[in-house]
Amino acid sequence: MTDPILTLADVRLTLDGNAGPVEILRGIDLRVARGETLGLVGPSGSGKSSLLMLMGGLERATGGHVRALGQDLGAMNEDQLARFRRGNMGVVFQSFHLIPTMTALENVAVPLELAGAADAFDRAEAELAAVGLGPRAGHYPGQLSGGEQQRVALARAVVTRPAILLADEPTGNLDSATGAAIMDLLFDLRESHGATLVMVTHAPELAARCDRVVGLADGRIAEGAA
Repeated sequence: MTDPILTLADVRLTLDGNAGPVEILRGIDLRVARGETLGLVGPSGSGKSSLLMLMGGLERATGGHVRALGQDLGAMNEDQLARFRRGNMGVVFQSFHLIPTMTALENVAVPLELAGAADAFDRAEAELAAVGLGPRAGHYPGQLSGGEQQRVALARAVVTRPAILLADEPTGNLDSATGAAIMDLLFDLRESHGATLVMVTHAPELAARCDRVVGLADGRIAEGAA
């Protein structure tokens, strides 16, 4: 693999539990190519979501190294990590994480405003239209269905044209038909923007759409790593 966009070397994560330290990840070695779609699968508690959070700098490894776009995430402080994510990553969560006091348009514009983009609202409006929610731009999250809220979250994740898209069970809170529509949209957005997509999923049919699938078990890679 040439020029990986994400590189993890002997990555470990240990957290403090009620009964003492808990090993979440136990020596992960993984490289993700530019433009690749990678599915992370495995049983609950296997470390999938924790691994995704480490890739996004949302959690810090307690051992090993995580590099994204050639940058060592472990060497950055919280402010540096936030700026790096803002410019290079889009993250989509199962629970949407929209700001309830902001309209759909305002939610999508947030990362652009933080980056100082003068045309933040014009770009946000265009992105909402791209996900089929142009007429709902003025609605608040509480006025939107689950599928609509996830569309807003997708629009927010891709509006900055990130190089890396991270998705943690993006259809987990949706019914099967709505979830399928969201996944079609996610893959379409990834392809149109040329981003690298890493997705945690329990759904075999979603994992099958990825270029490569990596299985985790007990904090270790079980299959498919390269």
